[in-house]
Amino acid sequence: MADTETEKIVYLSTNGPENPEKASLPFVLANAALVMDVEALIVLQGPSVFLAKKGIIEHVHAAGFAPLKELLESFLEQGGKLAVCVPCIQERKIDETDLIEKAEPMAGGTLTLELLSANATLVY
Repeated sequence: MADTETEKIVYLSTNGPENPEKASLPFVLANAALVMDVEALIVLQGPSVFLAKKGIIEHVHAAGFAPLKELLESFLEQGGKLAVCVPCIQERKIDETDLIEKAEPMAGGTLTLELLSANATLVY
């Protein structure tokens, strides 16, 4: 059974370091999606944009899950894409140069296109 088109899922994350469990869940699920050959995009919005700021993710670990830094590394190594809301980082005075490597700033139009091309979208 060969798929002619890759399935795609987008995870919108709105929880940052203040809620390690909810911040970790999109990364846990996205890693599972990638193992299943489903294209995965995680979009950080609102307080979750702090997760993409250098030096923050190393300190986020929810009980029962791998540290968020390990989840992110696995996600990126498997080909996952990480996007960060441009207006959200601007509001929080986070410069694009302060973002971790492979975090892609994304504005509303591009995000809308990503959502329209996805088979599913989950919000955390």
